[in-house]
Amino acid sequence: MSAETVVPDEELVVHRAVVVQEVSVRRRLISGASIVIFGLICIFGWGFGADKGDAIFSLAPSGAQVHVPDLRLPGQVAAVVLGVIVVVLGAYQMARGFSRRQMKWVLAAALFCFVAAFLCWAGTGTGGRSLALVGLLQLSVTEAVPLILGALAGIMCERTGVINVAIEGQLLAGAFAGALMATISKNLFVGVIGAMVAGAIIAALLAVFAIRYRVNQVVLGVVLIAIATGLTGFGYDAFMRNDSTDYNSAGVFSTWKIPGLGDLPIIGPALFDTNVLVYVTYVLVIAVDIALFRTRWGLRTRAVGEHPKAADTVGIKVLGTRYRNVLLAGLIAGLGGAVLTLCGTGQFSPGMSSGKGFIALAAVIFGRWSPRGAVGAALLFGFTDALQILLSAVGTPVTIPSYFLLMLPYVATLVAVAGLVGRVQAPAADGEPYVKG
Repeated sequence: MSAETVVPDEELVVHRAVVVQEVSVRRRLISGASIVIFGLICIFGWGFGADKGDAIFSLAPSGAQVHVPDLRLPGQVAAVVLGVIVVVLGAYQMARGFSRRQMKWVLAAALFCFVAAFLCWAGTGTGGRSLALVGLLQLSVTEAVPLILGALAGIMCERTGVINVAIEGQLLAGAFAGALMATISKNLFVGVIGAMVAGAIIAALLAVFAIRYRVNQVVLGVVLIAIATGLTGFGYDAFMRNDSTDYNSAGVFSTWKIPGLGDLPIIGPALFDTNVLVYVTYVLVIAVDIALFRTRWGLRTRAVGEHPKAADTVGIKVLGTRYRNVLLAGLIAGLGGAVLTLCGTGQFSPGMSSGKGFIALAAVIFGRWSPRGAVGAALLFGFTDALQILLSAVGTPVTIPSYFLLMLPYVATLVAVAGLVGRVQAPAADGEPYVKG
C-alpha cells in the first residue's frame, strides 16, 4: 500500500466517531418511533376503542382485614391520557434522546402506561363488574415462579459456559416425578425431592454429553427435551391414565399467610399469602444473586464462563465447576417442575410445561444473565399469562378469540427477546467446550 492511500490516525478517529454518531442517531430515532407507536395504540386502540363508563379495579381480596376501596377510572379518558404520556416520551427520545440510564426508566414508564391503558380498556367491557387487580397480581406471581426457577437454572449453567436449552425437559420431568412420588408416598415433600432428583438426572445427561463428549449443546438440549417428553408421556400412559388414584393424585400445598406482611394492602396477598414453594423461590433468588456476585464461588463461576483458559491457569477446576453448576441447576429446574403439579392442579398431564422452559430461557436473555433481571422478566411473562386467564374469564369490549389470548405470553416473549437482538452479550465462553491443554 502506497503512502498516499494510508489514512492518517486523526482521520480514522474522526471517521469512527461519525459512524458511531450515525448509529446512535438511527437507534435513537427507531426507539423513539417505537415508543410513539405504542402510545398511539394506547390512544386509538385502548382509549377510543373502550366502551363508555368506568373501569373498576378491586384492590383488596374478599375478607381482607385492611379494606381498600375500589379504584374507579373513566376508561376512555384514562387510556388516552396514558397514551399521550407515552407519545411525549417517544417524541422526546426522537428529538433529543434520553441517556442510557434514563432510558431504562423511560421504557419502564412506557410499559406501565401501556399495560394500565390496556387494563382500562378491558375494564370497560366487564359490564360494571370490577377487575380483581390483586387476584391478577397473585396469579402473575404464581405463573412466574416456574419461570423464575427455570431462569435461575439457565443462569447457573450459562454463567459457567454451558447452554441449557433442556430447561423445558427438566421442568417436565420434575412435574411428572413430583406428582408420581407425592401420590405414592402420600407426602408432598417427598414429591418435591423426587422432582428435584428428576431434574438433576436430565442435568447429569446434559453435563456428561456437553462437557465430557463436547456434543453441540443446543442440539443436545433439544434431544433431552424430546427424551423427557417421551418418557413422561410413556409413564403417564403406563401408570397414571388408568389409575390416577394410586399414581396421579398428589394434592397441592396449602397457602400460608405470613403474619403482618400478608395483611399489607395489594402486595401482601400477592406476595405473602401463598404456598411454601413460592417462599423457597424467594430465598433461592436472593441466595443465587448473592452467591453469584458476592462470593468466591461466584467469582470462579463467572471466570469459568468468561475465560476458562485463564481460570484454569490460576488453578480453578473448569470442568469440575461446570459439572457442579449444571447439576445444581437441574435441582432448581426440577423444583420448578414440582411447582407445576404440587402448587397447581395436583396432577400431571403430558406436555403440561407448555413451553415454559423456553420462556425461562428467554427470561435469562432478557434479564442479561442476572438473577434480578431474570426475575423481572419472568414476572413480566407471568403477568401476560395471568392476564390472558383473567381476560378469558371476564371478557373485553371487543371479543378476542381464545387462541389469540393463549398466544399472549409467547408473543410478549418474542417481542421482548427480539428487541434485545444485538444489544445483550452472553458470557464469552457460553456454549464453547473446554479442552484442557
